[in-house]
Amino acid sequence: MIDADDIKALRKAAEPGAGLCTIVGIEGSYSRALGSHLAIGPDGDFAGTLADGCLEAELARQLEQCRDGSRPAIKRYGKGSPILDFRLPCGAGIDILIDPAPDRIAIRKALLRLAGREAARLRFAGSEGTELVRSYQPALKLLIFGAAAESEALARLALAVGAEVELHRGDQGLSGVNLPAPADAWTAIVLLFHDHEWERAILPWALVGEAFYVGAIGGRRTADQRRAFLVSEGFDASAIGRLDRPIGLIPSTRSPATLAISVFAEIVAELIAHAPKSFIAQPRDAVAA
Repeated sequence: MIDADDIKALRKAAEPGAGLCTIVGIEGSYSRALGSHLAIGPDGDFAGTLADGCLEAELARQLEQCRDGSRPAIKRYGKGSPILDFRLPCGAGIDILIDPAPDRIAIRKALLRLAGREAARLRFAGSEGTELVRSYQPALKLLIFGAAAESEALARLALAVGAEVELHRGDQGLSGVNLPAPADAWTAIVLLFHDHEWERAILPWALVGEAFYVGAIGGRRTADQRRAFLVSEGFDASAIGRLDRPIGLIPSTRSPATLAISVFAEIVAELIAHAPKSFIAQPRDAVAA
């Protein structure tokens, strides 16, 4: 989810004739991150975003001028730019790599890895003998367990912002909870049962996987009972500690919508906190790890 716009840009850049623009330097405060992409097709259609619409037409013009086989070029826009007739409203300066013919084979391979929920990397030509390496994460995925209104609200919110969602309602009783394959490192597991007996079939599975987030609703008494159950199942303090906190960023929510916002904001905050540095520059002849 964090890279959703950039992944859309890569899909466009993989198409014949499309160019790819990438932010490779920022001076000052800017609304996009290093490594953000914008792809522009030969018919002028855009995918991705770099400047809230104020730069796209200029980049399309630059790519059109480069379609004669020119090599990728890095151009400065905004503060410190020699292009006097174009300024960014925010006052920042950004360096953009403009590539009329990106490596489509490498891009397609990266997209295949991401589709298989594996991390991917791409390399871009930098300035002064450097190579720019961009890392990409698979989409944020939520595994939501619960049949209550809170589960539906969280699923709707996550889907609305581009996350992948699996909602396991367990409509057939406790025996109807079908556990999916082990969660990967880009997956959050959320248990929203008011009847906490449901958790006994799910928590041991959730805590042995790679999920970066595992959360469950409930007050202090429920937390104590949950902790005792996990101790009886052989889990150590480190594993139990993943659950030993109130769920969400807003204390004592009283509506499904508020709980959904509270939990989803916490999930995204943890995902960002644990994500590796996504964009680095290194010597061009450095060996990839």
